[in-house]
Amino acid sequence: MLAPYGAACDCVRMDAPSNNIAIYIDADACPVKPEIYRVAERHRLRVFVVANSFMQVPREPWIERVVVPGNFDAADDWIAERAHRGAIVVTSDIPLADRCIKAGADVIGPTGKPFTEASIGMALATRDMMEDLRAMGSVSGGPKPFSQKDRSAFLQALDVAVQRLKRAGFAA
Repeated sequence: MLAPYGAACDCVRMDAPSNNIAIYIDADACPVKPEIYRVAERHRLRVFVVANSFMQVPREPWIERVVVPGNFDAADDWIAERAHRGAIVVTSDIPLADRCIKAGADVIGPTGKPFTEASIGMALATRDMMEDLRAMGSVSGGPKPFSQKDRSAFLQALDVAVQRLKRAGFAA
């Protein structure tokens, strides 16, 4: 059973039915939430906006705000526990992407880059290497600024994922 709109989650199971397409957003730093809402509305998909703190979301019955208490990885844990075939997870968190891929979910980064079984190993290795280089002081700074090109690539990747799942027999 879903919590009332806008209710904070006490981490009871609040899933979309497994034969329906659902979108799970790792929302704390996600720059494409408005785009996700538009695509979800067009396809009539359920959206779970998962964050560690309160976040404004549109007042729509198909959007569920989930505020998870606890440690820094609580939102990741909540999403990973519910990831399944037919789910689309939007995250830039590579370890979370890995967990969700292993559960069968489609995973897309905010720049439109899909994470797949074939690409996640290299993404994890690169992440670990960059973390080590930053710790040694060899590399400073972060990723390049988010651009309109990234936003367009994301919209295209999300639409492709939704269409692929619909063709595979998943319902909106």
